Amino acid sequence: MFTNNRRQEERTGNMELLGIVFLLSALILIELVTQFQNATDEEIKERIAANLANFAYDPYNYTFLREQLNVLELFLDCMTEPNERLVEFGIGGICNACADPSIAAVVIQCGGIPLVIQCLSSPVNYALGALYYLCSATNKEEILKPEVVDIIKRYASTSAVSVSFCNMALDMCQAKISMRDSKEGLAEQELGKEERESQEHEKE
Repeated sequence: MFTNNRRQEERTGNMELLGIVFLLSALILIELVTQFQNATDEEIKERIAANLANFAYDPYNYTFLREQLNVLELFLDCMTEPNERLVEFGIGGICNACADPSIAAVVIQCGGIPLVIQCLSSPVNYALGALYYLCSATNKEEILKPEVVDIIKRYASTSAVSVSFCNMALDMCQAKISMRDSKEGLAEQELGKEERESQEHEKE
């Protein structure tokens, strides 16, 4: 898989070939989505979901995922299934793709945040990665609830997850949670200051 047009052209040296590869990627994704929708066997659905999650890792496929094939919605649907493997591949696909802000916006718009939070217990690695990219100034209150913060801090101080995801949890604590806490602390200080000024004014 190639990651972008420039890299593709460097490796192929041919814009016509680039267009062919782009078309082939689209056809493969369309076929995978169709097979998943028609599949009744759980193992077949698992294999297809795993392949789609791998496609989601490549930024070259983001346009298909975001605009044309409803693959993101398919991943979110997998996360509601009782089949743990489908849940794993669903959250894995979301984690792989939502590093792209436009894809993260689609996931949020489709109500994906609560589904990702539900996956924090298992599979935690992908859920941490997804939350890392989904969390922003506009939705941090929805994501960084006390119970979620407790889980992230616990994983940041344990070897239960891989080193890379443990570091990601630490970064979330430092960059996102600490920032939120400091802002809340400033707000509380400001509120306390206003209350003191009000009390002094009443005494006068």
